[in-house]
Amino acid sequence: MEKPGKLYVVATPIGNLEDITLRAIRVLKEVALVAAEDTRRTRKLCHAYQIDTPLISLYDHNEVRKSRVLIDRLKEGSSVAYVSDAGTPGISDPGFVLIRQALENDIEVIPVPGVSACVTALCVSGIPMDQFVFMGFLPPKAGKRKDVLVSLKDEHKTLIFFEAPHRLLVALDDIKLILGDRKIVIARELTKLHEEILRGNLSDILPVLKDRSIKGEITLVVAGKEPAVRNWSDEEIRSFYFKLVKETCFSDRDIVNRIVEETGDSRKHVYSVVVASNPKSD
Repeated sequence: MEKPGKLYVVATPIGNLEDITLRAIRVLKEVALVAAEDTRRTRKLCHAYQIDTPLISLYDHNEVRKSRVLIDRLKEGSSVAYVSDAGTPGISDPGFVLIRQALENDIEVIPVPGVSACVTALCVSGIPMDQFVFMGFLPPKAGKRKDVLVSLKDEHKTLIFFEAPHRLLVALDDIKLILGDRKIVIARELTKLHEEILRGNLSDILPVLKDRSIKGEITLVVAGKEPAVRNWSDEEIRSFYFKLVKETCFSDRDIVNRIVEETGDSRKHVYSVVVASNPKSD
């Protein structure tokens, strides 16, 4: 029985062609077939790197049918690479159906990582990156868009959205209305000639955009809901201090730092409470 080929999920540049990886170039040259969301766009990439592998289209409206064709090729032993228009396949792009069908047919699926617009925008946002929620495109209809935003109202993690330029202003108005005047980053045309990154509160950025003609691909990074500040009493701080003394081998200085981090209180105040609790503190 013929050993099945492998399906490579290959990330490609979101704008600047220099952002492709050496591994991606090698894989695209070595596979028997490259399936692409837009063969015209992928052909430009292939031309830039002397890749002459045959191309076949696989996009939203033919994904189910073309995926079956590609699965047959993979079963026959041919390895296939899938690329979307730009970035990582399946991230608000086609690819999921093909990947799922490959896995269901015991075909090995291999990631070839690279650029993704959501992570590219996040890493230069200046908004917390340790936890985030990627929501793809907000719904185009106002009612559904507002429903999605209401569901995220109490989310403390950073929020990332894609948005079309002609819907940007109404989306920002809804975000401000429902989520409040949060910090936001609007990343437009990332890695391209007219790259633009706007940072600030929504109330500051909205007036700047009102009189502009907005074009290009847009990624929004929105700060999560700020956690409610709880004021710790001196007695609670003392109790926490003795708990840490009992359960850890930290020095008093380290314990103070831990309490400051946990409570958000000033180091001066926490230290005075700890010294009062333990006159021998260092």
